[in-house]
Amino acid sequence: MRVVIQRVSEASVKVDDQIAGTIHKGLLVLMGVEDADTKEDIEWISSKIVNLRIFDDASGVMNLSVKDIDGEILLVSQFTLHAATKKGNRPSYIKASKPAIAIPMYEQLIDQLKNDLGKEIPTGIFGADMKVQLLNDGPVTIVMDSKNKE
Repeated sequence: MRVVIQRVSEASVKVDDQIAGTIHKGLLVLMGVEDADTKEDIEWISSKIVNLRIFDDASGVMNLSVKDIDGEILLVSQFTLHAATKKGNRPSYIKASKPAIAIPMYEQLIDQLKNDLGKEIPTGIFGADMKVQLLNDGPVTIVMDSKNKE
C-alpha cells in the first residue's frame, strides 16, 4: 500500500461539483492499493498516518501527530500512485489493484483510520473523477509504502 500524506490547513474533494469530503487542519492522504497488500499493511499504514509527528508543538518543532492536535484525515483513493514509469512515457498501472481487491482494502483502511484516530474519516468516492483541493501547510508532504518501510 502506497500513500502520499500532506499536512493541510484545509482540504476537500468534489465529485460532480458536489463536496464528497472536507476537513480543516489535518492530513490529506492519497492511497493506492496493490494485490499483495494485506491487513497487516493496512494496520501499519494507519498507525503511521495517525502517529506521524509532523505538526508543530508550542516551540515550533514538528513533534505532534494528527491525533495529538485533534486534527482530521481526508482519505482519497488514487490508483495512479502505483504507476510504473520505467519504460517509455506512458505510465503502466499494472501493479494497481482492480476494484474487486482495491475497494475492500480502501474500506478497511477507512475503518482502521477511524478506529486509530477515534473519529469519522471523510473520503472521496472510489473510482470517481474527483477534484481535490488543498492548502498544504509547510509544505509538508511524505510518501510511504508498506512494502518499502524506510
